[in-house]
Amino acid sequence: MKLRNLIMAAMAIVALSSCKSQYEILLNSNDVDQKYEAAFQYFNEGRYSKAGSLFESLSVLTNGTQRDDTVRYYWGLSNYKFRDYYTAETNFANFLDIYPRSPFASEARYLRLDCLYRSTLRYELDQTPTYKAITEISEYMIEYPSTPHMEACSNMLKELNDRLDLKAYEGAKLYYKMEDYLASRVALRNVLKADAENIYREDILYYIAMSSYKYAHLSIPEKQRERYLIFVDDYFNFIGELPDSRYRKELDMVYRRVQKALGKNVPQGDERMSERDFEKEMKKLQKESEK
Repeated sequence: MKLRNLIMAAMAIVALSSCKSQYEILLNSNDVDQKYEAAFQYFNEGRYSKAGSLFESLSVLTNGTQRDDTVRYYWGLSNYKFRDYYTAETNFANFLDIYPRSPFASEARYLRLDCLYRSTLRYELDQTPTYKAITEISEYMIEYPSTPHMEACSNMLKELNDRLDLKAYEGAKLYYKMEDYLASRVALRNVLKADAENIYREDILYYIAMSSYKYAHLSIPEKQRERYLIFVDDYFNFIGELPDSRYRKELDMVYRRVQKALGKNVPQGDERMSERDFEKEMKKLQKESEK
């Protein structure tokens, strides 16, 4: 029985070795027809890595022939399906440079955009690829307004622009987390100056107001009044635009606290609230707003 198992194992190894050597022989072959047929066979079987290597090898042999655009397109498509988006994008870009009028050109353009989109990085990292993808996708949508991929392109654009909004917002909010409230207010306001439609506008306006309050609260007594008045402006800007915001209760409470500091009349109960009770209630409201 052991001898039989050893023989079967040896036969399996030989078979695998034979298959591998056949592929390597084919890869290095100059038989265009055989290699072309095998490349599509591997592609149709979902063996995209091997198909891509064969199409790459074929591109040298089919250069300048009628098959060349098909070979180059499927070279890129094989890499795309293998999820090697960086290589696939290069493949499609080269293909479009050589064969801009090919029957495959329209789909190659879209697939190249999809590769650019998939190669972008999360918001914490360098967003240069994101800017490139946004530019290319926008130009494609203008050039091909009837493309069947319009919805997909719109969705890609929205996600990429939302990512840039998040990066800008989180970058400015970092000053708030560092308790540099003056820099926080300036940075957050600059985010809205650059893009008033930032999808985190509500959060940004909230942190602008809170930065004003905390900066004033931590200031020397001689500077507090003028700085509390800046918070008052930020507060009214906020509630004027977002009267039903989830942050409203919290900011209303801060506003009453500031009114007390400015010597104004405040609702009964607020005037007797200690700093400790105030902070406790603020934390409670913050948890509610985060839900």
